This record gives sequence, structure tokens and C-alpha cells, in this order.
Amino acid sequence: MIFPVPVSVQVGEKRGCPEDEEEDTPSKKPRVECDHGNGRPPQQDEEEQEGEASDEEEDGETFADMMKHGLTELDVGILKYVSDHEGFSGILKERYSDFVVHEINKQGKIVHLDDLSIPTEAEQQPDESDVLTEEQKKQLGELQLFKNKEGNVAIEVIDDTKEKRTLVHKAIKTQFPGLETKTEEKDGCKFIVAYHAAGKKALAEKQRPTPRKHFWPKNRGSFCHFVLYKENKDTMDAINVLSKFLRLRPNMFSYMGTKDKRAITVQEIAVHKITAERLAHLNKCLMNLKLGNFCYKKHPLKLGELQGNHFTVVIRNISGTDEQVHQAMTSLRQTGFINYYGMQRFGTTAVPTHQVGRAILKNDWNEVVDLILKPRPGAEKEFLVRCREEWAKTQDPEAALKKLPNKRCVEGQLLRGLSMYGKKNIVTAFGLIPRNNRLMYIHSYQSMVWNTMVSRRIEAFGLKAVEGDLVLKGTTAHVLSAEDAESHSIHDIVMPLPGFDVIYPTHHVGKGYRELLSADGLDIDNMRHKVKDYSLAGAYRRIIIRPSDVSWKVIQYDDPRISLVHTDFEKLENKPAPVFNNEGKHRALRMEFSLPPSTYATMAIREVLKLDTSIKKQTQLNTTWFN
Repeated sequence: MIFPVPVSVQVGEKRGCPEDEEEDTPSKKPRVECDHGNGRPPQQDEEEQEGEASDEEEDGETFADMMKHGLTELDVGILKYVSDHEGFSGILKERYSDFVVHEINKQGKIVHLDDLSIPTEAEQQPDESDVLTEEQKKQLGELQLFKNKEGNVAIEVIDDTKEKRTLVHKAIKTQFPGLETKTEEKDGCKFIVAYHAAGKKALAEKQRPTPRKHFWPKNRGSFCHFVLYKENKDTMDAINVLSKFLRLRPNMFSYMGTKDKRAITVQEIAVHKITAERLAHLNKCLMNLKLGNFCYKKHPLKLGELQGNHFTVVIRNISGTDEQVHQAMTSLRQTGFINYYGMQRFGTTAVPTHQVGRAILKNDWNEVVDLILKPRPGAEKEFLVRCREEWAKTQDPEAALKKLPNKRCVEGQLLRGLSMYGKKNIVTAFGLIPRNNRLMYIHSYQSMVWNTMVSRRIEAFGLKAVEGDLVLKGTTAHVLSAEDAESHSIHDIVMPLPGFDVIYPTHHVGKGYRELLSADGLDIDNMRHKVKDYSLAGAYRRIIIRPSDVSWKVIQYDDPRISLVHTDFEKLENKPAPVFNNEGKHRALRMEFSLPPSTYATMAIREVLKLDTSIKKQTQLNTTWFN
């Protein structure tokens, strides 16, 4: 399996139409990409975390040299396969349109962009001007101009209902700025009393009775939900672009999960009190983004609310025979794949994120600083090399910080913290790094432990439930007896991520957790940290995932530049679906499958192809392939 590196594409802020987009050309350099099609909070690639410039700007030899020091699957516990078919090679993500992700919403429906129209309001607002008589308007106008702020106008509500009173209150405040209203009862009748709210200030308002700037109908939900279709852009990049054009803070948007960058992805987004008209207008001026399927709802979206993601993946230039492909895909559909955390969880540099996480958990803050700031083997941007050398030589955070043109990288944030709080207050200094980035390190350590122990579990007991395994009943884990194991399958079994609020399998693999953590200098019985943020409660994760909606087709084609997937946007534009040539000189495997949140499509593809997905191994393959 070969993973080309994407050609750098500018974020879609250019004012132009979709037909002006750059052609989706094949890439030349290898890179394993994230498939953040899950419900986890957004996490940057390790290159961004550690402040390393994108490898897209490096030449091939430099990138290959850097990857000599990278991780392999063996380093992070990814060792086993569940099937016995023969693997084969192919190119994944030769074009970003070879990887298409559709979100599955909480109702279980696959999200598509298939409607660009503006929704009509479900019901028209009553005309507020009709609720006041001409005499009442005259009295209110005189009150508005009257300098005695003690004056008032009382309007009797004849056919008294809450809805009618609301309309009267609203009509007075809208048509006579500066007046306030209240409801009073006298002699069994209800009156709405209008009065000056702020004396002279209220009188000044009469000079500029501007319409309400932010009027939002009460019968309309406060959130406009829409479907976002994006190409070759990650979710936060897209939201930052929308924020800029709408002049909003990014936190006005909500979503259920982040999506891959080097892909075409479709997901639901919600934004607070922005009309569908304003959002639809952006379709005229943004590249690589399309918005549609607008509707108004009363609630925003929450991370993790989605049921999963549906993937359409094209693997080009496959070497496998039709029979090999059939065996591999049948196994994926019937048995599934080991639910490993993918390589993107552990970073791409010579200092893996899980090593930093281990140092945090050990409370060894000097090692945390050392791991993040020390010089490291492999190619890096020159300014990072100079920064690390300065730190190694002087241990002066201000001097090292001056070597960085971009202070927002992790190195810059840590050095700024050290210069502000001193080297004796590393915990506080480290806190200047954004919380999600800090937690990424310890989650990476948990993931490495989980991968390692699941490999041991598969090695020891294979694909059957055994005494001592764990299953979930609701959210609570239970240990299987020998009798219980007879009525459960491997698809029921979970393994814990280490923490203070989990139990462990009672067979010898469970004891391996204690041994592994002990070897790393950690006490499995004391996973609470002095700093609350770094206390690990733990969690449970299924060891085997069986994708749903699995289908596949081997297709042949002649032109390597054509897209092999008919996208939502192409369908909206009435563009024809790709036509395949049965005698074409190139063969590709097009597969579709759905996965639950927090699972990695790259691990499903790994099971099909039986090849190491690490950048280090892919670089070695590509050195041969592209030369």
C-alpha cells in the first residue's frame, strides 16, 4: 500500500467559482494521512503539534531521510491480522477524490449534499402593525415625544390571550423605540401599559428609529444547520474560512466530528443565528467548499453525537487478483479488523507523542521539556534545528524562542511558558500549550498500551471469547466465566485503556497491563495525577470492529487523472458518473464501508492489503515505486 503526499493547496479563501479550482493532480511523495472520521475532539497532525513544517515543502530525499527515524507499526503495538488471505499492494489517496467520507448522523442516516435551495419559513409572522389602532399609534407617538417621562399610555387587551399580548408588546417596542411595556390588571381587565424606559436617552432614540439589526423570528430555531461538502481541507480549516467571510468567531459553529484533510468529506455543521441566505451566498465565492441542505433547529451539534462515517475508498494500481480481492473483502465484511489506534495517533517525528505522554504521567517534567525541545535525528526545518541547538547549548528559553519565526507551535508555546514562569515552574509553563494538544500526549500513551495488549490478546487466544475476557453491559464491564464465554463472540469483547476507573481481564493478558506500566515506571493502581487534567479514568474499546454496508468492485481505467467516484457535488452539477473501460490498462479496487466513531479507516484498509501503514515503511515502498 502506497500513500502519496498531497500537493500543498491553499485554503479555500479565493473569491472564485468551483470551476476555477485547481485540478486534482496525483501527488509525488508518500505520506500516511489521518482519517479523522470519528467523534473525537479535533487533533492536529504531529507535524503541527511539534511545530514542524509540512513535509510537502521538502524534497523527496529529505523527507525519506527524515522518515528513516520514524515509527513503524511494530513500535506502537500494531502486530496482528485477523484474516489469513494473501495481501497485495496498491496506491491509497493518489488523488484526494480517492477517499470520500460521508458522516452518519445520530438518526443513522448518511449525510449528503443534495439541495442548495433556501428553506421557506414554516409559518409567516403576524403583521405587528395590525394589532394597534390608529388612535393608539397616535397616543404612543405623542408619549414618545412627550418630555415628561412619568407619562404612560394604557391599552386594554379585549380578546385577551398570551399570543395577542405578546404581539402588542412587540409592536410597541418595534414601532416606538424608547418605550417599554408591562402588563397590568385593573377591575378584572388586562392593560398593556407603555412608558418611557430611560428619559432623555429614550427621547434621543426617536431621532434614529432604525429597524432591529439582529431580528430573528421567534418561531425559527436559533441554529441554522447545513451540510458542508469540502475537498482537500480539514474541518477546522473550513470553519476558519467560513468564520472569516461571515465575520464570526469560530466557536459560533458546532459539529459532531472532525474529518480528514486529504479527502472529499460531507458532514453536518450548525451555526448560531446566521441565515441560510447568508450561508448560501458563500457558494458564489469559496473554492473547494459547498454548503446546502439548510434547515433551522433549536439546538447546536455536539462532538460525538454522530453514529459513524461511511467511506468510499479507491486503491489504485492494485496487484491482487480478483480472487485475492474477493477473499480480502469477504473477510473484512464477515470478520472485520483489529480496532487498533492508527499510526497518526503517534506522530511522524523521531520523538513519538506517547513517549511525551509517559513522561507526563510519571510527573517527570524535565523529561517532558527535554523530549519536546531536544535536538532530534531526521530532517527538520532549519529554524527548528536552530531553536533546538540553542536550547541544548544555553537552556535559555528566550534565546531559543528568538530562533522561531512562528511562536504558536508547541515548541514556541512551551518556551514562552518557560520564559514567563521559569524552569522551576514547568507544569505552569506547559499549561500554555492548548489543552487538547496536551491531552493528546497522554491519550497517545494509552493508545500504545491498548494496541500492545490487544496484540497479546489475539496472539494468546485468537478470535474466540475466553474465560477472563471483558464484555460491556451498558457502560459497565463484566468478566466472563468459562460458561459465559461459550455464549459470546470475539465481537463482544472489549479491552481497557489504562486508568483509575476500569477493570482488567483476569487472564494472563490482563496481568500484562501491570507489567507494561511497571516497566514504564507507572503504578497501575495509582492513575490519578497531581494535576487533575492528567488523571486517567480509562475507558473500554472493542477489540474487533466489523464494518457495515461493505461492498466493493474492481474497476479498470485508462486515464490516471480521472476521478473514480461520483461525488455529491458532481451529481448536483449534473455531471455524468465516471465510465470504466473493461479493457483499461489500470486496475483499482473501489470499496465502501461504514465505521462507528473513533475507529480508523486506515486500519480496515491495512487488514485488506496486509501492509504496514507507517510513513517509514510507505516511504521505503515509494522509493522503489516512484523511481
